[in-house]
Amino acid sequence: MRFALFGHMSNVEPSLRRRVFATIALISGVAVIALVVALSVVAFPRATVGIALAGAGLASLWSAVVRRGAVHVARLVVGVVLLVVFVVLLIADRPLLVVGLLFACAVSIAAATYVFRIHANLPRAPRPRRPVVIWNPRSGGGKAARAHLEQEARARGIEPLELSHGADLERLAHDALDRGADAIAIAGGDGSQAIVARIAAERGVPFACIPAGTRNHFALDLGVDRDDVIGALDALVDGSERRIDLGDVNGRTFVNNVSIGVYGEAVQRSGYRDAKLRTFFETVPEVLGAESRDRVHWRDPAGRQHSGAAAFVISNNRYRFTGTFGDPSRPRLDAGVLGIVVLAAPGEEPGLRAWTTQTFRLDAPGPVHAGIDGEAVALEPPLRFRIRPMALACRIARGHPGASPAAMLPLGVAAAIRTLVRIAFGRRQHVASTPQPA
Repeated sequence: MRFALFGHMSNVEPSLRRRVFATIALISGVAVIALVVALSVVAFPRATVGIALAGAGLASLWSAVVRRGAVHVARLVVGVVLLVVFVVLLIADRPLLVVGLLFACAVSIAAATYVFRIHANLPRAPRPRRPVVIWNPRSGGGKAARAHLEQEARARGIEPLELSHGADLERLAHDALDRGADAIAIAGGDGSQAIVARIAAERGVPFACIPAGTRNHFALDLGVDRDDVIGALDALVDGSERRIDLGDVNGRTFVNNVSIGVYGEAVQRSGYRDAKLRTFFETVPEVLGAESRDRVHWRDPAGRQHSGAAAFVISNNRYRFTGTFGDPSRPRLDAGVLGIVVLAAPGEEPGLRAWTTQTFRLDAPGPVHAGIDGEAVALEPPLRFRIRPMALACRIARGHPGASPAAMLPLGVAAAIRTLVRIAFGRRQHVASTPQPA
């Protein structure tokens, strides 16, 4: 589905195809309920266990459909396994009902998947005359090399520049632009994306994100297909363009977030890359110790002074947390705000505080350890955070979504059903450029 998502509220008329698929999803969903009731009656009490397993399996599959994240495949596997157990329990007694239920489930989920698929209607951008792509052969375990990025870039008329071991990425980017490059891309992790994005914004040239890192969080929220390294190169050949914000802390750009506290300390440790989880938990007692209260000082939106915190996440635009496992994502990258999330330290009122602002300040008696887009950094206080609205012109391949998966996905089954009903009846959809957070 194609939407104009950015910078305003759009009234979107559902296409005939989307209305048909929404109707199919609803009708097959009603069939699922009817078949579940029938099984409960004719195969009681054995059906009770089977239906409970089927329900859990369907919930897992639905979560895999409408969410994205590191455990996306795990959700699919769990859902399939639970449904297989359900079949084994009941197929011998009621084969027609079981097969009918599975068929109705598959149809409903497939139709809903199509309805909620997103593709932003971004303006087409002129092809640059001299595009370049810098690629890191070590990033993501050699993802760019395995995809033959260098050869694929040359075939598209894009000059590839390898970031050799020990080379200065900033210098390489500036040199390429000094030689006349009029668009620049980086195939690497989010830390490298931030460096090249800042330079592109400063020099006023288009930028493209090639998802060749390990997690590629920035690509996800930008609307770049994280599984299509080579297809992302088409952003510099036949791309669309959108402008996004950049975050800044003490003059250093970030595209995702700055983490302070447990993560900021953990990422400094030499063993973090090889044993992330163990290092993270080893850091917790130190960060939550009594002396940690003197490390940072900050004010909440009401102007109240606080000392210390277990964790801060200051992000380029606000994250949407869904309450399910997986990667949180940002519905927008152009709202012109920082997202602030603070996890209280011991002795403070427990819980999370979250708000948005255009500026934020942290004070501390000495250098503050932070993770900036996953890179370990020590920042000199005071830490001054700000948002740079619409600072970067991003090129995105026309075959890629062009928007975060959080921009349109419903929050929960009830919201999904309401959306399907509205679409099926042809009601105009209000597509907010700032979707409501969870």
